[in-house]
Amino acid sequence: MSSHTILLVEDNEDDVFLMKRALRAAGIENPLQIAEDGQAAIDYLSGTGAYADRTLNPLPMIVFLDLKLPYKSGHEVLDWIRQQPHFETLVVIILTSSNEQVDLERAYKSGANSFVVKPPTTVLLQKLADSFKLWWLNQNQTIAITAKS
Repeated sequence: MSSHTILLVEDNEDDVFLMKRALRAAGIENPLQIAEDGQAAIDYLSGTGAYADRTLNPLPMIVFLDLKLPYKSGHEVLDWIRQQPHFETLVVIILTSSNEQVDLERAYKSGANSFVVKPPTTVLLQKLADSFKLWWLNQNQTIAITAKS
């Protein structure tokens, strides 16, 4: 499944670096695109502005979404995603440092497929990437999303 893109929406450079490293160590070879803020994530998914070329910026099969983002929060991005009929089956995994119950409940009510608190160590992040590969890439059946013309 290495041709299916993963979109990581994360504004912290260190977290991006660690996530790339963990995915690589888990043997996940899917192309990884990065959106550094909430508005960039919406622009990427809608194929506007710098993200208009779908050859360079293909629609993802899975989105890892942080909640605490500049310009638009992860909650706002998730709400936007779920308002788009062609993204109703897009897998969105909240990956955040927040362990607040209110964030958890709001994310699931808004349509998140999973809510994961960022692990505090690189070893645990590696284990998370391994389990992500096992479940979301190897076992789980997903629907391919195509761009609307």
